Amino acid sequence: MKLIEGGICAAKGFKANGVHCGIRKNRTKRDLALIYSEKKAAAACVYTTNLVKGAPITVTKNNISDGYASAVICNSGNANTCNYNGIEIAEEMCKLTGEALGIDKKDVVVASTGVIGQLLDITPIKNGMSELCAGLTENGGAYAAEAIMTTDTVMKEVAIEFELSGKVCRMGCIAKGSGMIHPNMATMLVFITTDADISSEMLSKALSEDVKNTFNMTSVDGDTSTNDMVCILANGMAENDKIVAEGEDFNNFMKALNTVTVHMCRMIAGDGEGATKLLECTATGADTLEAAKISAKSVICSSLLKAAMFGADANWGRVLCAIGYSGADVDVNKIDVSFRSAKGTVDVCKSGAGIEFSEEKAKEILLEKEIEILIKLGDGKYSASAWGCDLTYDYVKINGDYRT
Repeated sequence: MKLIEGGICAAKGFKANGVHCGIRKNRTKRDLALIYSEKKAAAACVYTTNLVKGAPITVTKNNISDGYASAVICNSGNANTCNYNGIEIAEEMCKLTGEALGIDKKDVVVASTGVIGQLLDITPIKNGMSELCAGLTENGGAYAAEAIMTTDTVMKEVAIEFELSGKVCRMGCIAKGSGMIHPNMATMLVFITTDADISSEMLSKALSEDVKNTFNMTSVDGDTSTNDMVCILANGMAENDKIVAEGEDFNNFMKALNTVTVHMCRMIAGDGEGATKLLECTATGADTLEAAKISAKSVICSSLLKAAMFGADANWGRVLCAIGYSGADVDVNKIDVSFRSAKGTVDVCKSGAGIEFSEEKAKEILLEKEIEILIKLGDGKYSASAWGCDLTYDYVKINGDYRT
């Protein structure tokens, strides 16, 4: 398994593009993305658990109820959420895409991201569809990745190569996510493509299992979006033996998927709104997987801990505090805490109590861009990781006038 170039178009048979159609006022920003598979693909999605859901989620759920799709259309700048005509607009986006590509409108996944509660005009999307489709190319993944960005400061894409039943397979991904990141299934918008041959049932099983340990373990600000969606398309063009049940090939597919999603979790967390640091918390030695996961995510979600990391303050008490109120079944008198970065490691807590350490060394370690928070909960066999970022002044600045 290795990282390769190509992003969302690395897998055989996939093309993509992104254009500025006019949803955004800033003409330098692309705002409409399209991903297309020349062969109809098995499809699976997971969605936000927020009771307030964007109209595109309702339409996509209906469209892929048969387990298949051929294209993904996504706009940025407007979430198409809480609008009286939201379903109508989302369905029209699918219809326009289907007509332009010569496919059934039911074979289109639709997504939107941006401001909630503002009407989405279909006119710029309709006017931009010809250019969008005409520009579809095997090198268009970066354009699509750019077109789904909102407050993101960096484009997020990755691709890998792996083997299934002796055949070389590829998997690519693009994502957007910077704020409103506190998922209970997925995070913001993530689109994954692969040329591996796998049934829609096993694809859904793989995605549902993976997000529990990846996107569900990622948090920027504690807000779960209305439009969260993770979508994966598998068109089978690698011609491996089709995966229809659990086994070695399914396990290898899961490893490939996890490699891609962990990469994206780190990118999304590191690009949190206003963030200056990526935080990765790993809890080991737990008696149960649930205790490890609850502990790690509680630490990542702590506003006080996030603020301390921004200030490079080795305030380990905030780590214990977060574990203590998390609800995890742990013995707080057995907890060890360390901070680690490219500058080294500093132990700050043993058996639930503070120990002497160099504040100067700790500061040096915590001034790095990537910080690991290492927690040992005891002598159990379970572990889990969670990803987040520091909390800075700029987070408030960004969200203070996001709509206006």
